[in-house]
Amino acid sequence: MTTLQQRLGIDLPIIQAPMAGVQGSALAVAVSEAGGLGSLPAAMLTPQALRDELAALTAGTQRPYNVNFFCHTPPAADAAREAAWRQALAPYFAEFGIDASAIPAGPGRRPFDAEAVELLEAFRPPVVSFHFGLPDAALLARVKAWGATVLSSATTVDEARWLEAHGADIVIAQGLEAGGHRGMFLSEDLATQLGSFALLPQVLRAVRVPVVAAGGIADAAGVAAARALGAVGVQVGTAYLLCPEATTSALHRAALADPGERPTALTNLYTGRPARGLVTRLMRELGPISPLAPAFPLATPAIAPLRAKAEAAGRSDFTPLWAGQNRRGCCELPAAALTRALASGWSGA
Repeated sequence: MTTLQQRLGIDLPIIQAPMAGVQGSALAVAVSEAGGLGSLPAAMLTPQALRDELAALTAGTQRPYNVNFFCHTPPAADAAREAAWRQALAPYFAEFGIDASAIPAGPGRRPFDAEAVELLEAFRPPVVSFHFGLPDAALLARVKAWGATVLSSATTVDEARWLEAHGADIVIAQGLEAGGHRGMFLSEDLATQLGSFALLPQVLRAVRVPVVAAGGIADAAGVAAARALGAVGVQVGTAYLLCPEATTSALHRAALADPGERPTALTNLYTGRPARGLVTRLMRELGPISPLAPAFPLATPAIAPLRAKAEAAGRSDFTPLWAGQNRRGCCELPAAALTRALASGWSGA
C-alpha cells in the first residue's frame, strides 16, 4: 500500500479530477466504487444542487470520495473593464443579434464559505480538496474537525510550500499540461508554470507531505512514470471526459474525438483565469489570453449568450472545451474500467 491509499482508505492510487460542468455525482460514484477516489466539483453548484449531489453520492457508494471547491477572492466590479470586454465582443453580439445591454453581469462562481462548511458538516466527506489555495484558517479548521483529509493544487514549488505551511495534508502538483483551470494562486505569471514531470521532482524535494501528480497523465504509462518519479498517486481528468458517466456535451465529445488532433491552449477568455482547453474560434480570433477579460469569474456572463446561440446551431465556437494536452487515453470506457486500466500502470511500474 502507498501513503495515499492508507491515508484516504482507497484501493487504487487514482484520483478522478473534479471537472465542473462536465460531471456530477455519477462519475464520482463509479470511480470510488472501482477503488479510486471519485471527486465531486462544487464550484458551480448552488447550495441545494450541492446538497442533492452529495445525497446521491452517499447513496451510491460507501467508499471514500472527494468534494472540491474554489478559494478565489471575488473581484470588485470594474465598469470600465467590463465595458471594454463587451466592446471586444461586439462583433459577435452583432453576428448573433444579441443586445449587449441586456446581458446581466452575473456573480459567477462562489468561493468556499461558511455556508458551504455548514452544508458539508451534515455529510462529513472524508476528503475535501481546493483550487486556488486554501480557505481561511477558521474554515479549514471546521473541515478538519470531522477528520477530513485536505488536498490542494500547487503549480509551483512556492505554492506547494505555502500549502504545506497552511494546512494541506496532500499536495497535488499540477503540471502545465493539465486541462481546465490552473490552480495558480501566488502569482499570475504564466512563465512560472512547469510541465508535470519537471514540477513533480521539485515539489517532492520541497515538502514533507505526500505529493500527487496531475497534468498530462492519461494512461497506464503516464501513471507508471509518475510513480517512478516519486508521486504517491495521480490525479486524472481528461481521460474521463468520454466516459458514459460524465455529462460532457455532445459538442465537447465530438471535439475530443476529432482525429484532427485539435491543439489546446491556455485561455482566460471564458472565465478570466487561465484554463486549458481545445482551441475554439473565440480563442483563435481574440487570442487565447486577453488583458480585456474581466477578473475571474466575471468574464463568463458576456460569453454565455454567444455560447448559447452557437450551441443551438450545433457549433462550439464560444464553448469552453476544457481538455489537457494528452488526450491519448480519452475513450468511451466505463469509468470503473478506465480507473482499473490507469491503475495497472502503478502495479506494473
